[in-house]
Amino acid sequence: MGIFDRFKRKPEPEPRPLFYDIVCPYCFSKFSPEEVVFRAAHHREDDEDYALREDEELNRYRERFGLDSVYDMEAILYPRDIPEEHQIYSDHVLIGLNDRYGVVTRRRLCPKCHNELPVTAGKVPSNIISIIGASQVGKSVYMTSLIHTLQHMTADHFNAACMPLNAEISRKFRTMYEEPLFDRGDLLASTQKEKMQEPFIFQFVFKDETKPPLTLVFFDVAGEGMVDEDYLGLHGQHIKNSAGILFMIDPLQIRSIREKIRLNLGDQPGEWVSQYDEPRDVVLTLFGDFIAYEDKGKTDIPTAVVLTKSDMLHSLKDEDGEYVKPNSNIFNNMVHRKYLNLTEFENIDGEIRRFIEKVDRPFKGTMDVYFSNTAYFAVSALGSNPVGQKLQSVVSPIRVDEPFIWLLYKLKYIEGRED
Repeated sequence: MGIFDRFKRKPEPEPRPLFYDIVCPYCFSKFSPEEVVFRAAHHREDDEDYALREDEELNRYRERFGLDSVYDMEAILYPRDIPEEHQIYSDHVLIGLNDRYGVVTRRRLCPKCHNELPVTAGKVPSNIISIIGASQVGKSVYMTSLIHTLQHMTADHFNAACMPLNAEISRKFRTMYEEPLFDRGDLLASTQKEKMQEPFIFQFVFKDETKPPLTLVFFDVAGEGMVDEDYLGLHGQHIKNSAGILFMIDPLQIRSIREKIRLNLGDQPGEWVSQYDEPRDVVLTLFGDFIAYEDKGKTDIPTAVVLTKSDMLHSLKDEDGEYVKPNSNIFNNMVHRKYLNLTEFENIDGEIRRFIEKVDRPFKGTMDVYFSNTAYFAVSALGSNPVGQKLQSVVSPIRVDEPFIWLLYKLKYIEGRED
């Protein structure tokens, strides 16, 4: 450092806005904090405005995900109907109403789907990270392994906590995903529902209160749902209003290496080939709708391309390194603490970029055309290739949190440092 460098001014932080637009983590609509509605905190039989009733917007949302309708809900209150002096603000954000009976409600709802919003909505940026990819690529297994790793390891390494948004999500995640995989070694069944699965929503909350929480949203759908217009419309909203994307691809989606991997793993030629969509087709399906309307036909949303089931790539190792070298970084776990290790990141990003370019150049070219801010990763949610529906060893995830940590870095939550 030169002597004059010591006297250079640090760049001024960007001024903080009075409030932030809200992105609903359930339906992904974007709106101002002034547009929220409220659920009344009580009901009255002698006042029709405060009587229990069906919430049609909420039930429409629930029906989309195959959930039971709910009845006898407290009334929806609209801020426009409440005098200004009875509206409650905190940090310039409307957070509560004092109704005509003097009862205060702080249950803020999304104006579109009437689900309850996080308490921080509007006060901090709605930074949502989406996990997406085609059917059959192992999104549910990756989501389970990632959330488990974030809760038990990664959060501690970055002075944070990873928590489900509410008790219902916590219960569903534990009983349907975490316990079967980590406690019993059972593989999760692929999504067979006709309806979409309701989003799983977690928050990565930093102990440093100046950092806003990061919201991680995951929802899956059966393969046939990929052509459903209602689903694609929601998916487009989901992607467009995300701050970061984890886009998953499976080695078995890649035609040039699929048969080689299958044969090396002992399967019969041609087995299971037809059920995989090729990565480029998935990009065109999932992203074409909204990217077509972006400036210059590109999106600058940070997108981590995550090659799943990296343990399968052991079967492609050879001394010449035609596909994968025996000493590849892919097979070694990496733990990042306090910052993103840029040396490790650049090594894995470069290796996977070269691999993808070699085995699926059309996909790599499509990503380069549509996305201006990408990085490439390889992860193994399990650590080994299962036999049938049962794991042969203890779940030992490899590099599953690295794409998430890169997104933390891109969104300026953490620093990156050369090793």
